[in-house]
Amino acid sequence: MTSPIAFRASASSTTVLADLGPLQDLPGTWVGTGFNLISRPDKHDNQKFFLEINSTIETLEFAQIGAPIPNRGSAQDDIFFLGVRYLQQVSDAVTKGGLHVEPGLWLNLPATTAPAAPASIVRLATIPHGDALLAQGNALEVAGGPQIQPANSTPITHATGMPVTDPDYLRPFTTTPLPPGIPAGAIANPNLVLTEAIQGQKITETVVLVISTTNVIGGHTGGIQNIPFVVDNADAVSMSAIFWIEKVQDPEIGEFMQLQYTQTILLNFLDIDWPHINVATLVKQ
Repeated sequence: MTSPIAFRASASSTTVLADLGPLQDLPGTWVGTGFNLISRPDKHDNQKFFLEINSTIETLEFAQIGAPIPNRGSAQDDIFFLGVRYLQQVSDAVTKGGLHVEPGLWLNLPATTAPAAPASIVRLATIPHGDALLAQGNALEVAGGPQIQPANSTPITHATGMPVTDPDYLRPFTTTPLPPGIPAGAIANPNLVLTEAIQGQKITETVVLVISTTNVIGGHTGGIQNIPFVVDNADAVSMSAIFWIEKVQDPEIGEFMQLQYTQTILLNFLDIDWPHINVATLVKQ
C-alpha cells in the first residue's frame, strides 16, 4: 500500500557516510576541553576593552543529512551533495556558565563548471549575538598527526595591518592570570593548548578541514553578516578555522577518534582588529 505521506527517503548510513567524503567521520557526539580568548568592549566599566580568557568544556554534536541536497542549475546542470548539521555548546570549565551555542551545517560540495571551481567544503553557522557566517575551503588527508602552527593573539591596527604597540592595550596580554590547566604562553599562542593535549599520542591519520570567510572559490568569497548593534560596537569581520579529525592509537583502549580545532574571528572596534581565538580537543563518544 502506498503511504499517503510524501517524504524524501534517506540512503543507508553506510552509503551516506561514504558520500560525505572528508566529513564522514563527523557524525556523532564529541566531548572535551579547550581554551577561549576574546578582547571585548567594556564601556559599561568605562574601560576601552576587557581581555576575557576561559578554560572550556564543550559538546559538539553532528548528525548526517541522509538524503541528497539538490541545487538546481541554470548555467550548468543540477548538482547534488550531502552534509551534516551540528550543534556546538561551550561552557566555562571553572564556573560552568554558558559561553557559546551555535547551530550550523557542514556541506561537501562537488566540483562545478559554473562557476569553475574544484570540490570544496562549506560551513554555515548562526550565533545568538546576531551573526551569520559562510566559510568555505578544502580538505586533505595526511599520514600521522597534525601540523599545528602558532596562533597569534596580538591585536592589529585596522588601518595599517600592523601589530598594536601601545602598552596600555598589550598589558592585559601579559598580566591576566591563566585559568587552571591552561599552559603558560597560551595567551600569546592559544594553540599551545592543542599541542600539549596531543603530546605523547600516537596519531596514525588526520583529515584536515581548512575554511575561511575570506577564501575565494569559483571567484566568490563567503562572509559574515551582523545585526546593527554588533556592526557598530564589535564588528565581526572575518573568521578562519582549521579542524583536524584524528585517528589515535592507544595501547590500552585501542583506536579512538579525536577532533581538534583552532578558530580565529577578528572583531573590529576602536579601529583595532582583535583576534578572538577558540581552541578545543574533543573525543568522539
